[in-house]
Amino acid sequence: MPNPKRRHSKSRTRQRRAHDALSVPQYQTDTNTGEPRLPHRIDRATGTYKGRQIIDVKESE
Repeated sequence: MPNPKRRHSKSRTRQRRAHDALSVPQYQTDTNTGEPRLPHRIDRATGTYKGRQIIDVKESE
């Protein structure tokens, strides 16, 4: 295994780590229910995606 010949500076290390931050997931509000949901996902409450009924949702009693 090769080992580094010289030590990396703090600036170089921090520049590399600047891209490691986690981003906040983007949410969209559903047009039918108004609840936040992840984009490109089926709405679990209604079972619709892009205005089409994809799955049948059982109603809770």
